[in-house]
Amino acid sequence: MAGIVVVFDFDKTIIDCDSDNWVVDGLGATDLFNKLLPAMPWNSLMDKMMKELHSQGKTIDDIVEVLKRTPIHPRIVPAIKAAHASGCELRIVSDANLFFIETILKHLGLEEYFSEINTNPGYVDEEGRVRISPFCDFTNSSHGCSLCPPKMCKSVIIERIQASTEGRKRMIYLGDGVGDYCPSLKLKEGDFVMPRKNLPLFDKICQNPLALKAEIHEWTDGEELEHILLNLINTIAIEENTAAQFITTDCKLQTISVSGHEAFPKALPVQQ
Repeated sequence: MAGIVVVFDFDKTIIDCDSDNWVVDGLGATDLFNKLLPAMPWNSLMDKMMKELHSQGKTIDDIVEVLKRTPIHPRIVPAIKAAHASGCELRIVSDANLFFIETILKHLGLEEYFSEINTNPGYVDEEGRVRISPFCDFTNSSHGCSLCPPKMCKSVIIERIQASTEGRKRMIYLGDGVGDYCPSLKLKEGDFVMPRKNLPLFDKICQNPLALKAEIHEWTDGEELEHILLNLINTIAIEENTAAQFITTDCKLQTISVSGHEAFPKALPVQQ
């Protein structure tokens, strides 16, 4: 469907874990991470962890191998491919990092299915070390949102997507975390939000579901995600086809009415 944008969070939405924690735990650096966590911003901490791991002799290949083992429900990949095949535009808006996301997508064969990835910068530098930085340079300027963490406000991205489509596309937003609540508030009537059940986004929405204009459809695992997402896409397709047929039929009726009127002979005056 050319008229639908599907926006995915990544951690605990596409994959079944937090990718940062998965790498740290998988490379045996959990204790150091937990020790430093109270004193450092998250992205700065992850950048430091990548430096420490590099100094210990851990290579990019070691990190990639851990990322290849990232847990994911078996129905997630088919769901993404089916949504893409239906004509939807797929995007990622995530508080993970680009290197981890691209590595996992490549391993899953999904790197060509997303038109855009919005996330914290992550790349390999000239020394062969992963560098990670925040999406927003909050030390110099703030995104100004009190609902979101300093490093990223996903609403800024959602509003940009909405502006780029000039309101002509409907949106389906899938997420799990507290950072997905703010963008959910930006969704419009006719849009859909799919919070993962019993996680922070779902809990936050349940506190006041009427705060959202979008229709809410919760899910628990990849099987439910696939079923609900594809049903929503199909429902939108049916609605749009019905609306198009109504417009076409209405135009035909107007044409018939005008042409029929012009075909009638003019009334003759009655002889007195």
